Amino acid sequence: MKHLVVINNPRVAQAFVDYMAVLNIECQLAPAEQGVVVILMDEQHLEKAEYELQQFLANPSDAKYSAASWKVADSRKATFSYGGKGMVKSAFLAHAGPVTLAVLAISAVIFALMQMGFERSLILNLTIPPDLSMLLSADFWRVISPIFLHFSIIHIAFNGLWWWQLGGEIERQLGSSKLLLITIVAAVIPNVAQLLATGPFFGGLSGVVYALLGYCWFTGWLRPQTGLQLNPAIVGFMLVWLVIGFMDVVGPSTANLAHLFGLFVGCAQALLDRFVTTDKSKAV
Repeated sequence: MKHLVVINNPRVAQAFVDYMAVLNIECQLAPAEQGVVVILMDEQHLEKAEYELQQFLANPSDAKYSAASWKVADSRKATFSYGGKGMVKSAFLAHAGPVTLAVLAISAVIFALMQMGFERSLILNLTIPPDLSMLLSADFWRVISPIFLHFSIIHIAFNGLWWWQLGGEIERQLGSSKLLLITIVAAVIPNVAQLLATGPFFGGLSGVVYALLGYCWFTGWLRPQTGLQLNPAIVGFMLVWLVIGFMDVVGPSTANLAHLFGLFVGCAQALLDRFVTTDKSKAV
């Protein structure tokens, strides 16, 4: 998928989507902050789509666009809701890829099971083993599984929101494999650091969230062409929250080292990607 343009008038945007359908190029609409975003579903048509978009923006009232709307009106695969619950759902799904949604779903299911009386069993089986040698056995996956444990509705809501926002943005711009790689590394290293500092009983996505924050922050600075950009106010808020955690103002159960090492992991991955990309471009 590729985001082509944000148009402030949904009905005008629909005319372009209908015209592209006549050309057998599938586009869809999703809500954006200042209108709707036109999404190209198959990037192999990117060059053609960008050309047609420029033609459309130069003269959106051309009769061929209204004619296209009439032609495809009865055969649209989906309709775009201009408001209400459908708009919220559309915006949520448009911002999240399969990895983003899978992690949210797993976390939600585990949290629900914990509320149903399975908390003790899940904590015993999903927390990282106190003996690191166990990670070389069949329980190696438990170095990652603590990211799915959340201990209150505020905990999962806060982490889930930031995961959806940052993880969804990375997945949209750089693909599912990149988000999955960052997530795995940002689970393993911060979890081991937190284990060595406080023991095995901790959990949550917050260490990964800080890795995503660091990755978006540094990538927006080092490779702005990727489209990853963070408002400095968001970075400032999260860094202040990190410092507050070490002050024990919000409670001693905060996994502060997981947050800190997560931030380091994200920044380091962004630096690595910057140099790897540079090296590849020089080789070409």
